[in-house]
Amino acid sequence: MNKKKNILIVGSNYYQEIFQNLVDETREEVEKHNLFCHLETVTGVFEIPSIITFCKYKFDGYIALGCVIRGETTHYDYVCSESARALMNISLEGFAIGYGILTVENYNQALIRSKTIANKSIGKGKVAALACINQMSLKAKYTDGS
Repeated sequence: MNKKKNILIVGSNYYQEIFQNLVDETREEVEKHNLFCHLETVTGVFEIPSIITFCKYKFDGYIALGCVIRGETTHYDYVCSESARALMNISLEGFAIGYGILTVENYNQALIRSKTIANKSIGKGKVAALACINQMSLKAKYTDGS
């Protein structure tokens, strides 16, 4: 008997409205695929990879959600590149990762990208969920199924 797969969603709630849009769409997509999900919340995007690392062998897939908006300093560049690099490193270790971190110029861009708009765009939370689910499927196909 196959056990139901579990996905850990780790999301930064620094921008609460953006975070909620991302989480809502992610959960909806995960549940549509008959999977369980658990949500852990962190303050900033930079913390997401470490939480996934703490839990690496406890879930079948992982989804990173958050938003980084460019400011007047180089902080944006460091947070974006280092969190992406860390998540890619985890992915290359064989873990299914859905990347749902928005990197935008302003709040309005984030708001638009954080939710599905009929006939215009698919929200980043949904895209990240689909990416993770696809990776889990391919991992099962090409490995021992774990």
